[in-house]
Amino acid sequence: MFALSLDSIAFTLGPLTVHWYGIILGAAALVGLLLVVREGKRFGLSQDFFMDLVLLGVPSAIIGARLYFVAFKWDEYNDNWLDIFKIWNGGIAIYGALIGAFICGYFYARRKGYSFLRIADICAPGLLVGQLIGRWGNFVNQEAYGGPVEESFLRDTLHLPNWIVNQMSIEGIFHHPTFLYESLWNLVGLGLLLFLRRRPFLRVGELLMSYFIWYSIGRFFIEGLRTDSLAFQGPSWFASLVDGLWSPMTAVFQAGYLDPEYGNVRISQVVSLLLIIGAVAFIVIRRKTGAAKERYADPIISFKTGLPAGIVVQDAGDEAEAGVNRNADKDKGSKKE
Repeated sequence: MFALSLDSIAFTLGPLTVHWYGIILGAAALVGLLLVVREGKRFGLSQDFFMDLVLLGVPSAIIGARLYFVAFKWDEYNDNWLDIFKIWNGGIAIYGALIGAFICGYFYARRKGYSFLRIADICAPGLLVGQLIGRWGNFVNQEAYGGPVEESFLRDTLHLPNWIVNQMSIEGIFHHPTFLYESLWNLVGLGLLLFLRRRPFLRVGELLMSYFIWYSIGRFFIEGLRTDSLAFQGPSWFASLVDGLWSPMTAVFQAGYLDPEYGNVRISQVVSLLLIIGAVAFIVIRRKTGAAKERYADPIISFKTGLPAGIVVQDAGDEAEAGVNRNADKDKGSKKE
């Protein structure tokens, strides 16, 4: 069957070429921002607070994602440094993006006088919705796909529409739409996070940890289907351990090919396992030691002013005047009695 794939270029304006990859990433950031702004208003955080965070965080995430990818693919870039900047051709790593975004977010939150964990909790669903949309950029670029499959598997088993099936034909061979698997996994995870953040038992930092746990579980198993994984050469016992943890997938899927000369352990799978273990330990230890006293639903207090977010004291004179007015109101009340 003739497969017509999508053009990665959306349009051109003279010398300017606009790629679908960039448009999709921009849309992902916008939808994530809208979700975060809406939740932030519940805690008195302004839209400008998150707008500034995005303006700083998105470039930081892109830089982190690209550096992470290039670091593990250095042999492909050391002779042509200009290719490092061609992110429209793909080649960014989600975990690198998270590292860049979280470093930026930490310093931004601290500079504004707020706990990083409080801000990160609010942003977690926005990150997940951004990832579920952003994966469609990989779809357009025909990258981050899985191992070969029969066309009938895509059409008859998964019942995918023609425009997805056709795009999964790379050089005449059909592949697992791992971008779609991860996007749907993140969609379910988004619903879970939106549910959890309204539960009274949720403590500060635990929504962020839930994001790490959910995303990493999905990424661990989906990564095993891919044929373009970043990898390293690890000890045979460790490679066997990772393969053993992934083995339940063999009941339905076949693992994607990993060139043994390139590596025997997929980096994203190792990072996923570390994040799952670390996130679970974070929740358990803080609960056991009593450090998790503050709840997600509690007001966000600025450590600079000691006041809840959204309440601004311009100077000491205003604060003193406010105190005088409060005392005057009390005196009036006592006279009336």
